[in-house]
Amino acid sequence: MTTPPADPRIEAVAARLREAAQERADAYGPPPAWEPIWKRPRKPKADREKKQELRKQRKRLKAAGIRRFYGAQSRRPRPRQNRIGSAAARRDARALSRMRHSNAWLG
Repeated sequence: MTTPPADPRIEAVAARLREAAQERADAYGPPPAWEPIWKRPRKPKADREKKQELRKQRKRLKAAGIRRFYGAQSRRPRPRQNRIGSAAARRDARALSRMRHSNAWLG
């Protein structure tokens, strides 16, 4: 397998692309010295920004409280209707247990 001969049109386009990339790199200038975010000087927030942030935080915390409340509600005992059924079942089980432990079946 041989490599095709170099096409002058493709070479010209590649050279233009390289030049454009170099121009863009020059336009950006040298990269700034890297500095960790916690060492960078703080930009003071405007009052409006601060209030907006607090508003969002309050909304988020309120939503979390509501979720927590309803999460706890779902673990509470079931309504009375359910408990009536289970009480009847308990009564039957108790009666059967008494029968089993008595001598009534010997008679």
